[in-house]
Amino acid sequence: MTALNFKITEEIELLRLVTVGSVDDGKSTLIGRLLIETKGAFEDQLLAVRKKKNKSDVTSADDIDLAMLTDGLSAEREQGITIDVAYRYFATPKRKFIMADCPGHEQYTRNMVTGASTANAAIILIDARHGVMPQTRRHTHILSLLGIEHLIVAVNKMDLVDYNENTFQTIRKDMQAYCAKQGINDLLCIPMSALAGDMVVIRGQQMPWYEGETLLASLELLSVMGGVDKAPFRFPVQLVNRPQTPALPDYRGFMGTVASGTVKVGDTIVALPSGKQSKVKEIVTFDGSPDEAFAPQSISLILEDNIDISRGNTLVHPHQLPKQDKVLTANICWIGDDALKVRNKYLLKQTTTTVKAIVTAIVSKTNIHTLAKEPSDALAMNEIGEIELKLQQPLQYDSYADNHVTGSFILIDTFTNNTVGAGMIQ
Repeated sequence: MTALNFKITEEIELLRLVTVGSVDDGKSTLIGRLLIETKGAFEDQLLAVRKKKNKSDVTSADDIDLAMLTDGLSAEREQGITIDVAYRYFATPKRKFIMADCPGHEQYTRNMVTGASTANAAIILIDARHGVMPQTRRHTHILSLLGIEHLIVAVNKMDLVDYNENTFQTIRKDMQAYCAKQGINDLLCIPMSALAGDMVVIRGQQMPWYEGETLLASLELLSVMGGVDKAPFRFPVQLVNRPQTPALPDYRGFMGTVASGTVKVGDTIVALPSGKQSKVKEIVTFDGSPDEAFAPQSISLILEDNIDISRGNTLVHPHQLPKQDKVLTANICWIGDDALKVRNKYLLKQTTTTVKAIVTAIVSKTNIHTLAKEPSDALAMNEIGEIELKLQQPLQYDSYADNHVTGSFILIDTFTNNTVGAGMIQ
């Protein structure tokens, strides 16, 4: 078994991955292969899923039921499907990885949206025998809406089609055409066999006609340098810290995570929605009090003036104000059991702000096969569309294209408190 031995340092870049695809495309097997080949699985885990229970040790990946290694829930093991999102960690000498293993079944598309929401890159698995399935198209369209930077199409189970190049090329052209309609340019297609190991970590001998890198090598080469720290400063306030101790009788720190941009001591900031201004007196972090903070650091800001700020407010620079409105147009991935309809009322949660909202129009529903915008009077579970919302009070926001944090929201059912929709503001 190929093993990668190395010493991990703090300077290694982190890549957040998500794996998606239809049922039985081989996601669990692929992730199991990556964990074993990069030594990301513990010995007790390997022994628990060894094929021959009387075997005292594990000497190669062939001794392991790869899918069982990653299916953690008992229901997943019994049914042979992935239900919940599971996060796996592994590393190479060049990079650390956090991989979200998402369900393939249409019923659990809602879980897939959750797992993909924070990813830098996505692996879309396709069974070489079946080609591009409806769920493959649905997942790809959702990844496009979520603005995932890099998409890798892993054409899996090539061993079951005799490693036929024409089969791979047909699937590659199909996916390229579908992605081109959505403006996706960074698309890489790789043929592989997760079960046999070909083109995952090692090249193997079966596909000399493919001249590209293996999956792992391709993941190591992806750029993860986003522009979130160069975007306008956005700081949603999560908590106002007032210890009121004898040592800190007047301390007032505004705690939260920097959604985007940077802030420095001495900067003038505006508190929204009040519009009141002050200057940054001190930045407090777990490691001390730096002169500057940037996304996505968790910090506490201390201001020079005692202005009224509470949870749900947003701190910004005065020359980089966000949009503010009570009417929104957004793309929505509907994940509720009950259909979304005009006049339905929900709670809209964006960063640390929650407001009441009503659906005023369903502009269109997306046909996942053709990407055509079709008229509709409702959106059922797992359908994607464009809607208009009217809010009880103005919301401070950016378009999702400009800022994934302040441009996204969830809709919450007011009766069940369940999340029923994931939205991206236009």
